[in-house]
Formats: sequence, structure tokens, C-alpha cells
Amino acid sequence: MQFLEFAQICEHLEGISGRLEMIEEVAAVLPRLDDEDLPVFVRFIMGRVFPDWSSKTLGVGPNLLYDAVAYVVGTKRETVREAINATGDAGLAVEHLLAKKEQTSFFIQELDLVEVYREFERMAATGGQRSQREKLRVAQGLFGNARPLEGRYLARLMLEELRIGMGEGNVRDAVAKAFEVDVRLVEHAHQAMNDLGEVAVLARRKPAELSRVTIEPFRPVKMMLAQAGTIAGQLADHGEVAVEYKFDGSRFQFHKVGDVSRIYSRRLEEVTDSLPDIAKHLMAATDHDVILDGEAVAVRDGRPMPFQFVIRRFRRKHGVDSMMEKIELVPRVFDILYLDGEALMDRPLAERRKILEETLGADVAEQFRVTDAAAAEAIYTEALGLGHEGVMVKALDSPYTPGVRGRLWVKVKPGVETLDLAVVGAEWGEGRRAKMFGSFLLAVQDQGRLLPVGKVATGITDEVLAELYTLFKDSVIARSGKEVTLEPEVVFEVGYSEIQTSPNYASGYALRFPRFVRVREDKSVDEVESLDTLAGRYRQQKNGQGSLSD
Repeated sequence: MQFLEFAQICEHLEGISGRLEMIEEVAAVLPRLDDEDLPVFVRFIMGRVFPDWSSKTLGVGPNLLYDAVAYVVGTKRETVREAINATGDAGLAVEHLLAKKEQTSFFIQELDLVEVYREFERMAATGGQRSQREKLRVAQGLFGNARPLEGRYLARLMLEELRIGMGEGNVRDAVAKAFEVDVRLVEHAHQAMNDLGEVAVLARRKPAELSRVTIEPFRPVKMMLAQAGTIAGQLADHGEVAVEYKFDGSRFQFHKVGDVSRIYSRRLEEVTDSLPDIAKHLMAATDHDVILDGEAVAVRDGRPMPFQFVIRRFRRKHGVDSMMEKIELVPRVFDILYLDGEALMDRPLAERRKILEETLGADVAEQFRVTDAAAAEAIYTEALGLGHEGVMVKALDSPYTPGVRGRLWVKVKPGVETLDLAVVGAEWGEGRRAKMFGSFLLAVQDQGRLLPVGKVATGITDEVLAELYTLFKDSVIARSGKEVTLEPEVVFEVGYSEIQTSPNYASGYALRFPRFVRVREDKSVDEVESLDTLAGRYRQQKNGQGSLSD
């Protein structure tokens, strides 16, 4: 497939508002792609470059994009920045600039979809001191050969914000429709392979194999997620439940085969070198080949320490030994997904728990089975007294569903309700905060689109604001007066008192009294609250069911 055709398909999809029509259009395209184009197209149409399990990243920020386009067009970076500010959309701005580019000495070579992907791979593979120079050179080559419409989607792909509304669920349904297979089989294979591109190829070539796809070591899968809920609600739904402490740590996935082990973060980045003590703990705890799900907890004098101490270890790349002396991490393992060649995700939690206890000699998190609210509340109170966040309440018959935030697992915490939201914009502060961002625009996820739900300014100290400015200053895509548009790559945990309907934001909702809690450095933008679950919270609140986490 030529990249121009891909761009034309994207432009067509941008003009469609109906979900079913979008699925129909993509499903019509997929069967005519060859096996090389198909996985690339599937990833690109979702605004992703690499498979979800891959740790590869482009490493292209707004400034590198500005410089590449400026070089091709024959202008200055500031001109590109001004064009993006005027449109608020890097893709549209690049399209307009390429339409009137002054420099015509470039040899125009047709861009091929797979060739574009290979150029992106070159960008991701470039490291060291000259990495930015090499990435810039590759970007210049791509934009130099791009027609204006191609430039729109090249820019958006580089920033991983395609803006056409083809989220994971829509593409999954399109794959099922295109190759006439049960969508549940596509979902099953996707959960195990963690790459819809490869699943699409399998759905066409060997559809019978979809049901037999299993998790593999050293190919991390998304972690099963929990909704906010109540102890009483879980007991009413399931009778007997498993109650576990909710640690204020960071999720990890541990993979081991023989003498080789690797650790992956919640964002599926490999962090083995940053956590050698966790790897040593777990290597010594079992002789089996395993994939384990757990939480890394920082401790001091036997007491858990706050999350920020944990994340310092996760992002540490140099001076790991000295940091280990300052911050002790211990693993708390609560699930097992794979054992000696056999995938366990489809087995019920009660069975997986028994296997875990038999397989792992140490570091297994405590679990309590209860049938009445009084016993569960006592464990909850004990958890808080020990310094934990609260408890997890899990259905004993629950399978392990990667990436799914369902009600089979719920989290119960005290205090205000919180949401994990993507930061998509900011506004300059005033007075002593004039040279920093004073408030931040937040958004929920809806099938690949990020829809604003409000701004947060309270709960942020001057010290934290300075840190946030450093974090965001190179992620500015566009400016308009005091407001800036940010590349969506950071997640905030935000507290609120109430969800309200609102015509002022594209999500249709707004948060009353939002308050900054922390940056969720362990979470990716793909994991932020969805519009559907936000609407569910609103309905539950409106129906007078009270707090979700009492």
C-alpha cells in the first residue's frame, strides 16, 4: 500500500462520526492488504507505530518535528511553530506548509506504508549522542518525500496522536468483520499476543489458531485492571470473595525461563536493570518457568513507603546500587499467568492462587477469603493500619483478562474519588507562577480520541509546578494566547467531589472541585479513564449509590 492511500483512508475516516460506519470502512480495506502491509496498517490506523508489547519508542518530540518540517519547507522553526499555533493541530499545519514549500530540489520518492514503518524503526533504533541528529535526518527524508496530505498523518503518527477515532475496540471489531471470525476470538488472541497487527494476519491466514494463541515469556501482556467499588457490592455479587491488601507501589510483570529473567513495568517497558533486587528475589523463589503479576513496594523499618519512592527506583538507569541502598524494594506477587509452558490466564483466580502458592516459595502477597462484610471490613481497617492504600476485592472465579478494567476486581480506598486522566493542555500561570504552567487540561479516552473533561490547578505546590514545567516544556505542540496544547504522554491522578454534565467540554462531563494528587509515571495514556466508565460513575452517583470506594 502506498502511504498516500493510507492518508486518504484516514482523511475519509475523520469525516465519519458513526462508529459502525468507521468499522465497516476499515473492514473493507483489510482483506486487500498483503501480509506485510496488514499489521502495519492495523497499528497505524490506531495511531500506534509499534506492537503494544514492544518497548521501542520513536523518541520524536515537537521540537524535532518543527526542525524537520522547517528544513524541508525552507523556513525557520518559529514559522512552523506559528503555523501549528494557528491551527492547534500539528498534522494540519504540516499539511498546509508542505502545500506551499519553497524548496523543490528534493527528489520525490513515493512513500510506501511498510517503508515508512521501517524508517520509524530506524528512528527507534538510534541511540547515543548522535541520536537526535539521526532521527532528524530520517524525519527530513520522510517529509521531503511527502505530499501535503501524507505530511498530515506522518506528523500525527510521529507524535502518536492520529485523531481519527479508530481506537482499539473499533479496530478489533473491524478485524473480526473483515475476516469473518468471532470477535471474541480476536479479543482472546489480542489479549495473549498484545498486537492487533499480528492478530489480523492470523485471522486471515489461520483463523482456527485464534482460539489457541497463548501468552509467551518475554512478550509482556497488559495487566488486568480494577474498577473502584465496594466490599458490600462484591459480596452481594459473588458471595465468597478474595481480599488482598492494595499496595501503594508499582505493578510489575516478571518473566523467567531457565536462568533468564526480565521485569516489565505497567507500561510494558523493560525495567530489569533498574530492579536487580526484585529479579534476585524472584529468581531465588522458584525453579519453574513463570510469568508473575505483582507489585513492587518500597519499605523502611518494615513499613511501606509512599509511591514516589518506588517510582524513583523504576526510572533509575544509572547509580542503581546506590539507590538500592537508599530505597529497599520488595516484591508482593498476587497472580501467576504462565507456568512451565502452560498459559493459566483462562483458569479461575482460586485455581491460579493455589498454583501460585505451590510454585513460589516466597514473596506471595497475603490473600483472605471472606463471605461476610464484617470480616472484609476488618481486613480493610488492618490494611490501612499497616500503611497500605486499602484493599482489592476479587471474584474467585475471575479469569485474568489483560487490559480489561472490569468489576471482577475492585479496589476499595478511603478518601475522595480519583480518576487517572491524560494531560492534553495547560495554561500559563500568573504572578509568581507567570513563568510556569498554572493549570492543566485533562481528558478521558474514547476509542483513540482524547476528550477534555476539565482543568486542574489546585493541590499543586510551587515546587511541584516547577517540576511539572520541566516535564512538559518540551511537549508543547501549539500555543494560543495563555493556553498551550501538549503532546499527550503524561497521566495525572486527580481527585474530585462530583461528576457533572457539561456542554463546555467535548466529553460532555466536567469534574467539580478537581484536585491534583500525583503524576502516574507508571501509567500510559492508553490506561486513562474511558468515557464509558466516566459516564458509569456519573450514573451511579446520580442514582444515589454513594461513594464507589467506601
